[in-house]
Amino acid sequence: MTVVVSDTSPLNYLIQIKLESLLPELYGRIFVPLEVLREIENLRTPMIVRAWLSRLPEWIVMREVIVDSDPVLGELDPGERHAIQLSEDEHADLLLMDERFGVSVARARGLIVTGTLGVLVQAAKRGLVDFDSALQELQATSFRCTPRLIEEMKQIKRKTYPTWRV
Repeated sequence: MTVVVSDTSPLNYLIQIKLESLLPELYGRIFVPLEVLREIENLRTPMIVRAWLSRLPEWIVMREVIVDSDPVLGELDPGERHAIQLSEDEHADLLLMDERFGVSVARARGLIVTGTLGVLVQAAKRGLVDFDSALQELQATSFRCTPRLIEEMKQIKRKTYPTWRV
């Protein structure tokens, strides 16, 4: 069984564009640190996302995480810190995270990471979603990334890779 852990951002944006159902289709269960769910409860989080939290789907596996005292992890926000720690604790096959610094810390620790765009590429490769339409919806939210990253994702979508490694 593939173990996948999610940070706040991929959940937040996939819920906003009504594509969170891609997560169980691609990965089955998603492990989520309790701290990530606390971040989703924030009043600045869009109402659609907070409403989703009130009816948490069964494919979400919540976990309380105790973070090691590590100065590098201490530089991250709590959701990222807990998601990386949970990924290490569960020997995750994949970590879903968007924030650049968090991704670099996770990869330096040997974790395989993809973000919201990577999830959309994987789903598009499996015929679950139209990537360009999903990207357009995503860009209508507060999601931000470089045009270069979008082009890289479009290139990857055209190539063949193991789908969970995108």
